[in-house]
Amino acid sequence: MVLSLFHFLLFAFSQIATPGPANMIMLSTGAKYGFRNALPFVFGVIVGKQIIIWPIGFGLMLLNKDHPYIFIFFKYISAGYILWLAWRIANMRISAKTSDRPAPGFLSGLIVHPLNPKAWALITTGFTNFVDPISPVLYSTATVAFCLFGVQVVCHPIWTLFGERIAILVSGSVYERYLMLFFAGLTVIFVSLAIASS
Repeated sequence: MVLSLFHFLLFAFSQIATPGPANMIMLSTGAKYGFRNALPFVFGVIVGKQIIIWPIGFGLMLLNKDHPYIFIFFKYISAGYILWLAWRIANMRISAKTSDRPAPGFLSGLIVHPLNPKAWALITTGFTNFVDPISPVLYSTATVAFCLFGVQVVCHPIWTLFGERIAILVSGSVYERYLMLFFAGLTVIFVSLAIASS
């Protein structure tokens, strides 16, 4: 079972709502193709995360039964990677160039999270910090999957809409740097809180 559902949802929101490879892709997709045209791609991205949640959940939970320190090892490895990503995010810049090509579709979105190391690290951190290692595997994995799905349904379309409406205004301006530093800072704060509370 998830040890603290509220804290896990807070962590999930902090990671899914902050910049990373997937959100930067959705932001630029919204900027290039518009919100409505990008929606099939966005839903593909949401479903794509489910493709990796289940194998990671079952794998970690079953592996932990024979090797009880595996959660601790992966907790620090995945948190370290997310902190490194936060540093990279602070130096990212928004691209808001328009395109006449058709918007990527649902199938293109499906592969985003399986190829996104931040997604793997987020899921691993979620399991190693917020799931009781002795809880039933199916229940714990289903809870994590459902929570992440719900947070994605809220946050991913917002990033796409942000790309359409706001990215053009900030792209190339002095505010762009502060915006990226703010998001990187949020990432560092919430990862640090997750480690400290576990």
